[in-house]
Amino acid sequence: MTTPTTPVTTRRARPSALTVTLTLFAGLLVFLGAQNAGTVLRAAFADGEPGLFVPRALSCVQHPGHESCVWTGDFGSHDGTVLLRGVELYGSDRTTHRAGLPVPAVDVGAPARVYGPGGSGEWMFRALLLAAAAAILWSLYGRRPRRTPAPAPDPVPPATRS
Repeated sequence: MTTPTTPVTTRRARPSALTVTLTLFAGLLVFLGAQNAGTVLRAAFADGEPGLFVPRALSCVQHPGHESCVWTGDFGSHDGTVLLRGVELYGSDRTTHRAGLPVPAVDVGAPARVYGPGGSGEWMFRALLLAAAAAILWSLYGRRPRRTPAPAPDPVPPATRS
């Protein structure tokens, strides 16, 4: 005769508020890091339609101890199939170009920006965001559960107890 077995159920502990918050934060980092990933990778390698960028206007913003400038102008591909007006040249600065003097550039498909033929370093920040998300998720869910040590044996055998 076989005895019926009852299913063993294990109850998982509820995740703490910190675990939930860190998981959501890691999700946000993944979202921000993965946005426009294709365009960022094409920009990193200057993989796109080559052409010329003609700087028209320099825009600068003053920060305490720092100035950030960018040239805005027009881009035309070498074969004439792409003409973009009012785009920024990534990595341009006050001293890098002169108005009206064409420079080589690449259109990688970004909506309002073209890149120099050397590509860009934007991918590094995106990779940092994704690495931070991976580190958070690994620290929360990727480690093996710690084993609890077996209880120490009782030094006095049960038969000799009084």
